[in-house]
Amino acid sequence: MNIGLGLYRHMLTPDNFRFARQAGATHIVAHLVDYFSSGPRIPSAQDDGWGLAGGGIDIWEPDNLRALKKSIEEEGLELAAVENLDPTQWHDILLDGPRRDEQIETVKGIIRTFGEVGIPMLGYNFSIAGVWGHVEDAYARGGALSVGFLGPDGPKENPIRKGMVWNMIYDPDAPAGTLEPITHDQLWSRFEHFLNAVLPVAEESGVKLALHPDDPPMPTLRGTPRLVYQPRFYQRVLDMKPSRSNTLEFCIGSLSEMTEGDIYEVVDEYSRQQAIGYVHFRNVRGKVPFYREVFVDEGDVDMIRVVRILHDNGYDGVLIPDHTPQMTCDAPWHAGMAYAMGYMRAILNMIEAA
Repeated sequence: MNIGLGLYRHMLTPDNFRFARQAGATHIVAHLVDYFSSGPRIPSAQDDGWGLAGGGIDIWEPDNLRALKKSIEEEGLELAAVENLDPTQWHDILLDGPRRDEQIETVKGIIRTFGEVGIPMLGYNFSIAGVWGHVEDAYARGGALSVGFLGPDGPKENPIRKGMVWNMIYDPDAPAGTLEPITHDQLWSRFEHFLNAVLPVAEESGVKLALHPDDPPMPTLRGTPRLVYQPRFYQRVLDMKPSRSNTLEFCIGSLSEMTEGDIYEVVDEYSRQQAIGYVHFRNVRGKVPFYREVFVDEGDVDMIRVVRILHDNGYDGVLIPDHTPQMTCDAPWHAGMAYAMGYMRAILNMIEAA
């Protein structure tokens, strides 16, 4: 197993690559979507969410991806995956809109480019509402700033405005109104059409697709259905299209927040199938609709036991901290990540030495 670090687009810099290497990472998971372009990290109460989608879309061009990969490798790291598509690239795939087929061809082109450039994995979250509803507070040990989900006591679940998916605006000129309601079966049908269309291209290109579970894992959010809000739905994904390229972006935090399943049995079940693309290594206290994200060593999940199961089942991929509480110092994010990666590195050293 290897330790990686996830970096948002504005953080893909040589200094942060060096920080990752110094903290024990060997891999980077890059977010190319320009999140937070005009909004805060927790945008729950804002209609414009994280701002406009499509910012810096040129970074997806082959030459720019090659340059990014080269800059990561120059610091002694590997680019393990790119995580999430920009809403402008696939909003009508999610919404079954008029540009669906055109956007499927766009995603196919992205996957082919990944194969040509040598990017082995695309992480994605097939969700209309995206990540929404978290609030920030001193939820972690020592009053460290973290995020939680408060269910009915949290932000009001307003319907999603037209021109928005995944908490970002792809069409600021969209007509007034909100998205039409759909059923879970309709969402699964949209997902199956997407997977049937793009998976053969992924197989041909030597690229793995890794599906993230819903975060927060509620059956519905803002009036829209969710896809993988219980662990058993991951099996439905795998059975829908068996393939080495159809894998899971395996978030320990999201899976442990779900109301069904034993987290250790879930880890064992999917790692035995060799179905895990890469792992989000995050710990929480509680389950939906009330949970808090905490330091990796203080939550409900025994993360050492999780790594031992992964090791025993032959998982040899990448673990990234995903996100973590921020520590009280001049560099809160970096300190939190360094703590998480140090803990992860110690677990791996202990288990691999046994």
